[in-house]
Amino acid sequence: MRHNKKINHLGRTHSHRGAMLSNMASSLIKHKRIFTTTAKAKALRKYVEPLITRSKDDTTHSRRTVFSYLQDKNAVTELFKEISQKIANRPGGYTRIIKTGNRLGDNASMCFIELVDYDENMLKGAAAKKTSRTRRSRSKKTTAAPAEAEVPAAPAAE
Repeated sequence: MRHNKKINHLGRTHSHRGAMLSNMASSLIKHKRIFTTTAKAKALRKYVEPLITRSKDDTTHSRRTVFSYLQDKNAVTELFKEISQKIANRPGGYTRIIKTGNRLGDNASMCFIELVDYDENMLKGAAAKKTSRTRRSRSKKTTAAPAEAEVPAAPAAE
């Protein structure tokens, strides 16, 4: 039974798991999207989302707390300068996991984990959908039919 076992240990010791999640969180903050296994992505989401929430309040204490988790000065700077400005109005859910299939070698489930506000493809798709919405009843066939009816007939031969 797995009573009170909420943490996925990912087959690693405590120190190895902490170092791996710290490095993955730094990479996610720097690159905005990383490719990993689904189990690691779910563990990373629990690790990084509280750090992003903490970055909304730019104080010395919150910077030091986040640095104790990430151990990367450049990632902390980018998190507090750029990412916190972009996610200021979002109440949570800063990451998205997109499953991509299974890995060839060991059939592990693979996915992308990315920051929601930084996916240009999704943002472009959402903007394009909003601007190009039309009703289904209008089509080119219905607009072309009246145009053909207005063309005058050829004069009759005498």
